[in-house]
Amino acid sequence: MNHDYLYNPYPSQRMTTFGKRGMVATSQPLAAQAGLDILKKGGNAIDAAIATAACLTVVEPTSNGIGGDAFALVWVKGKLHGLNASGPSPHSISIEALKEKGINEIPKFGWTPVTVPGAPSAWTALSERFGKLPLTEVLAPAIKYAEDGYPVSPTLGKFWRAAAEHFKNVLNDEEFKHWFETFAPNGKAPEIGEVWRSEGHAATLKEIAETKAESFYRGRIADEIDAFSKHYGGFLRKEDLAAYQPEWVDPIGVDYRGYKVWEIPPNGQGIVTLIALNILKGYEFTGKEYVETYHKQIEAMKLAFTDGLKYVTEGRSMTTSVESLLSNTYAEERRQLIGGQAMQPEPGTPPKGGTVYLATADEEGNMVSFIQSNYMGFGSGLVVPGTGVALQNRGHNFSMDPNHDNALDGGKKTFHTIIPGFLTKGDQPVGPFGVMGGFMQPQGHLQVVMNTVDFHLHPQAALDSPRWQWMEDKKVLVEPSFPNHIAQALARKGHHIQVAMDGGPFGRGQIIWRDPETGVLAGGTESRTDGSVAAW
Repeated sequence: MNHDYLYNPYPSQRMTTFGKRGMVATSQPLAAQAGLDILKKGGNAIDAAIATAACLTVVEPTSNGIGGDAFALVWVKGKLHGLNASGPSPHSISIEALKEKGINEIPKFGWTPVTVPGAPSAWTALSERFGKLPLTEVLAPAIKYAEDGYPVSPTLGKFWRAAAEHFKNVLNDEEFKHWFETFAPNGKAPEIGEVWRSEGHAATLKEIAETKAESFYRGRIADEIDAFSKHYGGFLRKEDLAAYQPEWVDPIGVDYRGYKVWEIPPNGQGIVTLIALNILKGYEFTGKEYVETYHKQIEAMKLAFTDGLKYVTEGRSMTTSVESLLSNTYAEERRQLIGGQAMQPEPGTPPKGGTVYLATADEEGNMVSFIQSNYMGFGSGLVVPGTGVALQNRGHNFSMDPNHDNALDGGKKTFHTIIPGFLTKGDQPVGPFGVMGGFMQPQGHLQVVMNTVDFHLHPQAALDSPRWQWMEDKKVLVEPSFPNHIAQALARKGHHIQVAMDGGPFGRGQIIWRDPETGVLAGGTESRTDGSVAAW
């Protein structure tokens, strides 16, 4: 890519990191180094991604865990592969079953929003299909950190403390006591710099490694999850775990100014990024700091998100097709709605037809874009006794409206926020990218892609650039570093601009780009967290 790597209009704490033989970029230095160590032991980018992901369940439990979901985009031997390792709702759950219990809105915590965890299946599926090293060796660094402990990093400590204080106020029932035993063993979250360990987490990782996750889905750990669920009236059963398999899927993408931007197909929200880019490619942008650039980005994202929230769910339940949502005809129709003032967005009618992110690359040309989450930080607030497994609360995203595409149903996958991204040009990979952070993710993807393709920023500058996030209606949050004169001009266009003085929910991203001629890797990591690029 023809970037001037000396140019960074957004001074950052870091410069772009370069490497030749391998690279791992993620939000925790210990996890990034673990992935690089696996590369140095003869593993490939896929092995490194699994090692990093497993480590992140230990060294960043505020954002992900063994009991969460995962998605991956994997470039191997000239082809991009997609893996959807998100789990469905329990087969016995339904809108009617919840209403019989007096539940009219899906809660954030407890057993009701718990869905089948997919992350362990992702590690195994990736290892079996593309890995070089045995899973026991790949998960060894994560097991060691869980056994021996590690000092809590600054951003991790901040979020851990906030979660523990919040949970003390809202998680008062007996079923939540195991969370406090595991993550606040002395009545509080570990302090920054304090060593935290989890023997139960280590034992579970060992069992996953030795059985290739069979114990988790069809063995002893599955029995533990089943017993815990039954004891507290949950819907999840070992039959749900036993029936689960991750899905290899064909990635979806759109052409954008000579590049191809790739995402995982629904039930993920990556299509929201693609819808917005499809709208925006009808414009010419000559400068990033122009008011019209931001205005059109925000308006396109509004339109894309309202469509995503209306139509995106598990593929078999969507009332409109991916092809129609990404058609040029529909993009032009939606583009015509963008005027000079901020709009109140409404979904269109297409023609019928707390998360961690990591990127890895190796000298063979393999590259992985991987994302993993429990959702809303620690997830459901439930930890399976003695296992360290914090269960996700992904079912909170289901709708209780039976006529909605994303209506709750047994054995169904919900609208999913976590999305890995990948960029190609012609038949060559440019590389993996991602921005974690709930509904910020497709908005972060759009901003990173445009920073790269339209505004020619190198990876670190593309991540450091001040971000905005559309929230609802005409409300837009911006970072304190966002140009004030642009914010004022956007307000005059009718946008309700708010500066997020507390740091705000602007996501945390990673990028690795590969030069097709030299094979040199260029990585950027997130300055908004404890991010790190480990290069070789």
